[in-house]
Amino acid sequence: MTLSVFAAFWGVSILFVITPGADWAYAISAGLKHRVVVPAVGGLLSGHLLATMVVAGGVGTLIASHPVAMSVLTVAGAGYLLWLGANMLARPSTPRADEAQVSGSWERWAFRGLCVSGLNPKVFLLFLALLPQFADATAPWPVPMQMIALGLVHTFSCGVIYLLVGFGSQAVLRARPDAARQVSRFSGAVMIIIALVLSIEQLCG
Repeated sequence: MTLSVFAAFWGVSILFVITPGADWAYAISAGLKHRVVVPAVGGLLSGHLLATMVVAGGVGTLIASHPVAMSVLTVAGAGYLLWLGANMLARPSTPRADEAQVSGSWERWAFRGLCVSGLNPKVFLLFLALLPQFADATAPWPVPMQMIALGLVHTFSCGVIYLLVGFGSQAVLRARPDAARQVSRFSGAVMIIIALVLSIEQLCG
């Protein structure tokens, strides 16, 4: 695999990374809390790595070819986003500089991040659509290794952008609690909308 292939893949994947979605909404909500941006983003990236391994291992094609399996993934992802978004609307986050770190909160934010990205069928389908296109069967590297390498490139880009989004929202909104609550509610609404879109797409077949 050549450097130009990596660059071409990065150019395509970065367009998806910079497009706001559920991951962005979750990173923003983490930024409005105290010291949880890193574990939240780590959880999101774990979901992307999981999708990479699933596709590279050949399981991705198997799942995509079985409508029931895709339906289960879609329903699970939509349900989780709906639950998370509803909670954010009901209890919007506000930044508090003196907020104590709650025991186990890092683990909860990381696990939620893993669920947000790992249960999002859009992430899975993106990897399933992109990774094979940029893999070269004639290259010295085995195709699964090429897919893993490309997935790592995408995950690295996600990490940079999501950390900027999370810490950026924290810095901008820390002194503006009213604006922070509105942004938190907006992030929750985005998650709910994405969940409804996933559900409608599933119902429409």
